[in-house]
Amino acid sequence: MERIRRITEVPRIGKAASADFAELGVVTLEDMIRFRPRAYDDRREERTLLMASVEDPTISCRITILAHSEFPTKKGLTLKVLAIDDDGTKLEILCFNRGYLKSQLTLGTSWYIYGKVQRIKGRFQTSSFEIKRTKEEAGIGKILPVYPLTGSLNERLMRSASYYALMALSPIPDELPDALYHKYGMPHHERAYRMIHFPDSLENAKKALRTLAFTELFMLEIGILRESRKQKTAKRSIITPLEKKLIASLPFSLTDDQMRCAEEIREDMDSGNAMNRLLQGDVGSGKTLVAWITALHAIAGGGQVAFMAPTELLARQHADGAAALLSPLGIRIAFIAGSVKGESRRLLLKSLKEGTTDLVIGTHALFSEDVEFRRLSYVIIDEQHRFGVQQREALMHKGKKASILSMSATPIPRSLALTLYASYSVSTLHTMPSGRKPITTYLVRDDRRDEMYKAVGVEFSRGHQAYFVYPRIDDDGESELRDVTTMYEVLRKEYPGVSSGLIHSKLPDDEKMRILHGFQNKEISYLVATSVVEVGIDIPDATCMVIEHAERFGLAALHQLRGRVGRSSLPSYCFLVYGKNLTEEAKARLRVMKETTDGFRIAEKDLEIRGPGDITGDRQSGFLRLKFASLTSDLDIVEKARYEAEKVVEEDRGLLKAENAVIRRNLYKYIQSGTELEQGAIPR
Repeated sequence: MERIRRITEVPRIGKAASADFAELGVVTLEDMIRFRPRAYDDRREERTLLMASVEDPTISCRITILAHSEFPTKKGLTLKVLAIDDDGTKLEILCFNRGYLKSQLTLGTSWYIYGKVQRIKGRFQTSSFEIKRTKEEAGIGKILPVYPLTGSLNERLMRSASYYALMALSPIPDELPDALYHKYGMPHHERAYRMIHFPDSLENAKKALRTLAFTELFMLEIGILRESRKQKTAKRSIITPLEKKLIASLPFSLTDDQMRCAEEIREDMDSGNAMNRLLQGDVGSGKTLVAWITALHAIAGGGQVAFMAPTELLARQHADGAAALLSPLGIRIAFIAGSVKGESRRLLLKSLKEGTTDLVIGTHALFSEDVEFRRLSYVIIDEQHRFGVQQREALMHKGKKASILSMSATPIPRSLALTLYASYSVSTLHTMPSGRKPITTYLVRDDRRDEMYKAVGVEFSRGHQAYFVYPRIDDDGESELRDVTTMYEVLRKEYPGVSSGLIHSKLPDDEKMRILHGFQNKEISYLVATSVVEVGIDIPDATCMVIEHAERFGLAALHQLRGRVGRSSLPSYCFLVYGKNLTEEAKARLRVMKETTDGFRIAEKDLEIRGPGDITGDRQSGFLRLKFASLTSDLDIVEKARYEAEKVVEEDRGLLKAENAVIRRNLYKYIQSGTELEQGAIPR
């Protein structure tokens, strides 16, 4: 068995330093060579003081010490050293907390300095510098790595550790089949690891990074695909009479995308293997209708269907919608949530176990141990990002080989779909139902709200409806934030005689449903709400969405909220009201919302602004411990890695061929080091 070589082998790394290394995830020498520098100091060119500029204030040159002096600061006297470079230009070196340099920088001695200078009243000054006795020690003529640091660690120790690790582990074996290095012009791993830490050119550092990023993504794809890929039968699916009846009863035609996605799901369900498919589409693209059509396919085949929503409010709305569409077809529907208790719950559980209920719609209550099915064959999960992996699997295991359809109204960026969703088949609704018009979005400064109120009032005069959304329920001391309770009264004065409703998470679900029914029936003209209205509400006559303190909402939430309007042929409007002192990220989010209503473009921008870790959430963070690859900027590498991984898995699933032995040897290492393959996980 190969000996594990630990970072404590490196000279000058004791107990304290090894603990700091461990905090960075570096325990072994192999961890060290796989620890990516965050930047590089390019010291190849000697730069004298006169070569420094505002754009590039760095110097790297020889200096001679002329004089010492001291000046007072709050912490006492600070050393100032006067030096001169070989061009005859003088430099003042301010040695904050480095008084020990006085005994080293003796008058008349020559040193090599690297740092950043500024020009103050015609004099060059530096307080950020490295100073060494020789050019070699100063790294002049080289490109040096700059690492993330913590605790007692410094760049000198990090460079020493990476150099030692490279030497100790040499020769470093290849991690990919030889053909891939040649096909993509990638350096082999021995050179790639050396060039990522001590490159001879920045171009070679980029080539090394591409090799290591490709390897990481390739191993991730191989691991996921080997676990998920199963042979499917070539049997073609046939649409059932039940499905045809539902489609014929609709007062509109399905979009081509809805027909195609339903067919993809149908074929998966009939393949003989349990389906694991993601149905994604923009807000209002008709995902739920596709779910109901395919539910009928499962029911026609003798199965039961479970439809799970993250909140009771949303589950109740889905139950109402399903009853209107499916009950006339003879489908037996039930609703279950934590609030369903006593005799009602007992009878419901009995009907599920005996198989006299075809479709059950519910919340987390579906996970309960006492919920048993006779023949559960299809599980539909709405707003899938709100459920954990174990929760989804718990429901799936209530049926034998139950197919799973996970639905997301937040379109998935392509790089995430090719990696984190690699174990899923993906169906996408690109087109919207006919007649929909783009929503016009306005950014409204807080002090311009009067004009916005007038514009919304015009919509009320036309018989249209509106939402007013706020981030808080009531005033809890943060008086600068508007809340629904206070603003409900303010808006009633602003629009006297216009019917209104107040809705938030603290209201009982029955009360929420009563208010929503009033809104649907046009008994209420506007809702004052928290983000509880973010999903699942379809009001054709709602044409205005006002989101206060929009800078406090994420892009996904803003897009979902905006999607509550524009659900008919009526022109619709979204007003994003923002306050003062916006962060750069908040400004970027608002700009994106102003520029586009395309959910796919918004998803890409969200990934770019926040990064995959924030988007997917902490529960699936194991997917994102990528050391070299970036899911925001390496889409071309992601696509190449996916293509090559698919070829390998299709031709040699067990990695038994001689040329794939190198993959077999290295795959476990990559899984263990952080690119963990959490089966069934779909991050947001």
